Formats: sequence, structure tokens, C-alpha cells
Amino acid sequence: MTQPGPGQHWDEGGPERLYVITGGRSGSSAPTALDLVTLIVARSGPKPGMQPEQAAIVRLCQRPLSVAEISAYLGLPVSVVTVLLSDLLADGRVTSRPPVPPARLPDIALIEAVIDGLQKL
Repeated sequence: MTQPGPGQHWDEGGPERLYVITGGRSGSSAPTALDLVTLIVARSGPKPGMQPEQAAIVRLCQRPLSVAEISAYLGLPVSVVTVLLSDLLADGRVTSRPPVPPARLPDIALIEAVIDGLQKL
């Protein structure tokens, strides 16, 4: 791989940048169950010397954000964000939690009984 010479610029969207960001890894170093809707929350602020992309994740995640949202905000592929998040999870810098499940609708018989009771009033 050649280094950019004078007058040449680093391709911000190129695969070389993504390779450098992830340290050449295509998967997480530890088994993690991250999907697009897993919520990520920072446990503290970024620490000095952190990789810039990881520091950006920690700053973004002061409130819960999904993996997909983090990817969109950073402009990085989900696969790259997942690798970075697995490192942050292993270091205890962030926590993950499954999304809030959709509310279950009450039983239709219960709704009909309530309506029937209200009509009798």
C-alpha cells in the first residue's frame, strides 16, 4: 500500500481508512449480540488517547442510541461500528441493551367487556 504523496489526499471513504479504523478486523474480538436496534449507552466520557471514532461513539451515546443510528451519525458502515462497539463493550466504556419490546395489545375479549360495561352505565 502506498502512502499519499504531496498533493494527494487520503480517501476518506476508501476501504483503507476502514481497515485502519478496525485494525484489520472484520468481526468483534469477543462474542457480542449486537444488531441494528441494540441500544448503546456510554458509561462515562471519552478518555484521553482514545481512537477518535471510539471517542465520538462515547460522546454520541450519552443518551441511548441504536447501532444503526451511531452508524448513520458517524458515516461509517455498521460492520465497522460493530467492531468499535465490541471493543468499547469489552473495556466497559459503554453498555448495550436490547430495545424496548413493542407493547402487547390487550386481549380483544377484555376490550369488548370494557366497552360492554361502559355502555351499560
